[in-house]
Amino acid sequence: MPWPEGEGGYLIQMLFKEPVAMPDKEKMTAAMEKHIGAVKCFCYDKKTAGFAALEHIAEFKDGKAPVQLMVMGCSKFKGKGFDTFLMSQMWDCQEDRERIFRECRYQVVAADMLAAALPALERANLDADFLEALAELYPTCEAFYFQNCGKLFLAEDVRSHQIEGPDRFIRFGVNVRFFNTKGTEDMLIDTLGMGTLFLPDLQYHFHGMDPNWVVNHAYNAASYILANDNPIQDGETVDGIVNGKMSREIQWKCRYEEALVQPARGVLDIHMGEFAAGQRQESTCN
Repeated sequence: MPWPEGEGGYLIQMLFKEPVAMPDKEKMTAAMEKHIGAVKCFCYDKKTAGFAALEHIAEFKDGKAPVQLMVMGCSKFKGKGFDTFLMSQMWDCQEDRERIFRECRYQVVAADMLAAALPALERANLDADFLEALAELYPTCEAFYFQNCGKLFLAEDVRSHQIEGPDRFIRFGVNVRFFNTKGTEDMLIDTLGMGTLFLPDLQYHFHGMDPNWVVNHAYNAASYILANDNPIQDGETVDGIVNGKMSREIQWKCRYEEALVQPARGVLDIHMGEFAAGQRQESTCN
């Protein structure tokens, strides 16, 4: 049940080898309260469980309502729709991704609703709290797939992380992707998933630099944008990279452009100075 990015829910698919029952209503409520705060279960049966997050209020023109957290009953998972393009960017589960899609035949889907009306930082923390509640409620879950960004994780990696605050959303809800440009030495790195929070994804088109340095820069920049509600304006600069580390000595100019790689969306393109590639960036960012 895909939603358009930035317009619908933050979608979490939990994958299982065997069918799993909906946890007891009381158990689900207790786990939600433990991780999220005050909740009210407004629907519960074998097919659907819904919880109102009473401390997270979405405001609309015609009124206010608490964000809803929905958990669907177990259904069959056929593993379709995961083509070579999507699987090539599942960096966190490279050794296990084919096995997971082969062995996991069942899924439980969870999503937030009405959360698009929340401030980005509040939604990021709520979605991360929701994920931790789900990881506790479904101990037989084999893997988590995050449809908004295309990341796949072994369940044990979700349960054992030591990240705090909104960077949890960056870890699981934002994917830094890597592409080689065929026939050249040019590379492209972008992020996918920031649009869920109505924040810009990032894009780097470059050559001559270790791509791992750029991946780290992208995660740091995404974290900064989320923590500060996107303070970067068109034409402003961000710290560049010197010897693998972000440095104020180098400033890279930013422009809002259309993404070079699907899906179609606006991105914050970071022009990497002497390492920049592509006439498109050079003509718009000089």
